[in-house]
Amino acid sequence: MKLISPTQAVPTHIISGFLGAGKTTLLKHLLSQKPENEVWAVLMNEFGQIGVDQQMLPQTQGYEVKELLGGCLCCSSQLPMQIALSRLLSETKPNRLFIEPTGLGHPAQLLEQLTEPHWQQSIAMRALVTVVDGSRLHDRQWTEQNLYADQLKAAQIIVVSHADRMDFADEQALEILQTEYRAYAQTWLRSGQVDIALEQIDQPYIGTERKIQPLLKIQKTLLAGQTLPEIKQLPYHYVETTQGYSVAGWKLPKRWLFDFYPLLDLLCEQQNWLRIKGIFHTNQGWKTFNFNPQQFNYQSSEEGIDNRIEIIVQDQRDWQHFEDQLFQCQLNADNTDKTTQQI
Repeated sequence: MKLISPTQAVPTHIISGFLGAGKTTLLKHLLSQKPENEVWAVLMNEFGQIGVDQQMLPQTQGYEVKELLGGCLCCSSQLPMQIALSRLLSETKPNRLFIEPTGLGHPAQLLEQLTEPHWQQSIAMRALVTVVDGSRLHDRQWTEQNLYADQLKAAQIIVVSHADRMDFADEQALEILQTEYRAYAQTWLRSGQVDIALEQIDQPYIGTERKIQPLLKIQKTLLAGQTLPEIKQLPYHYVETTQGYSVAGWKLPKRWLFDFYPLLDLLCEQQNWLRIKGIFHTNQGWKTFNFNPQQFNYQSSEEGIDNRIEIIVQDQRDWQHFEDQLFQCQLNADNTDKTTQQI
């Protein structure tokens, strides 16, 4: 598909957030700050087939609002999104663009699409914004959903909406949340009776380097200089670096079963980390682990889609020893050998 590029790359903002967080309210306020001599455009994504949010935005001269209905532009086929965005840019020639994905979307996937080389002449990506409802931070059933965490992790700027309605429990939860995500060096803004100015979110996008690799056990068997195989399925190991921090992670097949107490001991024995977060299928049921330096939390959880763990540190490490110890916590260790041989 041929992209028609404007004469200058358009500053582009992704405004993400969970359902009901206040994305559209924030977007309306940002649009109200448009200079008279500029044209701004908005691409909105509704998961259903009937669009409502578009009717809530300004329909006056100087704005162009388009909706992409049905499904999620973050994780469905890229073609409808690329066509809609290309037409919006070529027909409107905006001075600034806002994209609001559905609250059920994974903004990191959308960001990955829009930072590909073929878009770089058309759009200048700005810091990804995630909106969270400050008045619901005390609700753990709300904040502990994987999608909620994914949206927070992808954000460079987090806007806490309804800050004027936060109670003591919400304030405590916000403090814990900020500590938990400290490694990502995010900017936190409050929106309540005091609204957000455009210049507060108009920051350059800072990319994150992520390397998805075979398990370290497999890498050890490769010959010197041999190219790492492409990873298309579980299990795999990844390292993500951002602003001086490293995140080491493992995603492992759902059928792998772990011995809960040796696993808990292993996680508690780790040293000099900033956060440990994981979900595992154990002989005590599915368990989530959410460790920060102040508190070690673990609890029973709903069935996950896989076993996974992330450890955030502020230095470089050799993770081979940890991976070996992790696999020793398996109760069905034979599956490891069989699965890894297939990669």
